[in-house]
Amino acid sequence: MITTKQRAYLRSLANGIDTIMQIGKGGITENLVKTVSDALEARELVKLSVLETAPFTPKECMAELTEALGCEAVQVVGRKVVLYRESLENKKINLPH
Repeated sequence: MITTKQRAYLRSLANGIDTIMQIGKGGITENLVKTVSDALEARELVKLSVLETAPFTPKECMAELTEALGCEAVQVVGRKVVLYRESLENKKINLPH
């Protein structure tokens, strides 16, 4: 579980990263979950975009993904979702205590 201070730090990092994936009308598929999991392992912090055509709201997508991936929800801004999961082999982000 990450603290409020750590979440704020991750939010500030998220401002500088690009959206790497979009969730569209296909919703959250097994393939999408695997791709996001691989991206989290490689980058630790990922930003996704939930398109208007998606069957879920951005908040619902975030809840679904955090459960499926065992990751932390950092924020939802508009249709963008930011997720964090500490990498086992590519640790890049040192969270403040």
